[in-house]
Amino acid sequence: MEDAHHHHWTMVERRGTQLWASGRPFIIHGFNTYWLMSFAADQATRLRVTAAIAEAGLNVCCTWAFSDGGYRALQTAPFHYDEDVFRALDFVVSEARRHNMRLILSLCNSWEDYGGKAQYVRWGKEAGLDLTSEDDFFSDPTIKSYYKAFVEAVVTRINTVTNETYKDDPTILAWELINEPHCPSDPSGDTLQAWMEEMASYVKSIDPVHLLEIGIEGFYGPSIPELLPVNPDEYSGHAGTDFIRNHQAPGIDLASIHVYSDIWLPHSIKENHLQFVDKWMQQHIDDAANLLGMPIVVGEFGVSVKDGKFGNEFREDFMKTIYRIFLSSWKEGVIGGGCLLWQLFPEGAEHMDDGYAVIFAKSPSTLSLLANHLRCLEC
Repeated sequence: MEDAHHHHWTMVERRGTQLWASGRPFIIHGFNTYWLMSFAADQATRLRVTAAIAEAGLNVCCTWAFSDGGYRALQTAPFHYDEDVFRALDFVVSEARRHNMRLILSLCNSWEDYGGKAQYVRWGKEAGLDLTSEDDFFSDPTIKSYYKAFVEAVVTRINTVTNETYKDDPTILAWELINEPHCPSDPSGDTLQAWMEEMASYVKSIDPVHLLEIGIEGFYGPSIPELLPVNPDEYSGHAGTDFIRNHQAPGIDLASIHVYSDIWLPHSIKENHLQFVDKWMQQHIDDAANLLGMPIVVGEFGVSVKDGKFGNEFREDFMKTIYRIFLSSWKEGVIGGGCLLWQLFPEGAEHMDDGYAVIFAKSPSTLSLLANHLRCLEC
């Protein structure tokens, strides 16, 4: 573990395909718990935040630094932010720091949870803009100004607990532009590409120091047609994203992908799922190393056990497959970065389980799998 004395805590930086911190390689062994800020905003659930961070025993957590409109919103309206909720985010960052954990902070959602692009478009319509689709989020100048203002508010925030500006805080490993953006109205990918380039350069203009990732699933797009067959289905190639081209946008530091074969593949033949995972991981690692020259971050991967298709045994096989492939590439010196499980919960948060949650107290075998991966990374 890194030295707990804060003055030794250096930013995580990128050196080619590797991550470094405090003079040595830094590997992400992490998890997602998206609701930390909203739980911290309520005294009754704040202890769950500390538990989530303290009990994980992992080194990075990805969480949502946005909540647009709706209950306990951070952004109550364009250019308006709730100070109490901002203080909840301050608490999350300070707790992570206290437990020597780094954070990847996501700045927006392409889905409707916690507001996201749909909420931005609603705000635009309320302001009288002529918007026809949620995809206008990526092209309308006024909506883009809302997003930029929000990003600036978060990145330049001075933490009320630690008194440190977010953009100077090594607790933050990376910013994520948007969770799983799709823009099917423009399958060429040009609309989303333009948005990513503009926003990456905007984030870097305010915070040139922190690493930046996009948040896409990793679907291949029209820029390299021969890679389209690697996608899980036909739609993926027309979603408006493009793994290679998107990651060539100046300012993007990490090649981030997700792995959800349980959603993407129509069948439940376990061997075929694991074969898909193997190929998906291998192809993206190769491309990150050879075409992009950057670390790979498997930002989300998991298996839902709630619909009866799969159980815990398959979830663990799935996790082992992902860890094994990353580990062998890392040991060969091909790639750095790491993987973040979706998702890991303390007790008392079961009601937030979307089917993917590994709950500490109830999952001893999965926890030992996580601990084993940590040992493999250190040996």
